[in-house]
Amino acid sequence: MNPWIIVVIAGLMETCWALGLKYSDGFTKLVPSVVTIVLALGSFYLLSVAMKTLPVGTAYAVWVGIGAVGTAIAAVFLFNEPVNLMRVTGVMLILAGIAALKFA
Repeated sequence: MNPWIIVVIAGLMETCWALGLKYSDGFTKLVPSVVTIVLALGSFYLLSVAMKTLPVGTAYAVWVGIGAVGTAIAAVFLFNEPVNLMRVTGVMLILAGIAALKFA
């Protein structure tokens, strides 16, 4: 499988486990806690597989960027976090950084 597809899947899993941290309520709720841990381990595993062929710095930055952007966007819908110019600008800058690293 294409290592970039693996990084994207790992990044989406990172988004899910980051959101799972909120639902786990400090790891006091069993099911959300277990799901969060499984997603985190899966995400780390897939990232490590992709890093066999991709540059470490680029793969890691893209993985983190997907997770950060995905979490920020999902939090707006799931947790009613505010949307304002500074937040949108921050997300756009992260996306620009991901694109720059991917195509550098």
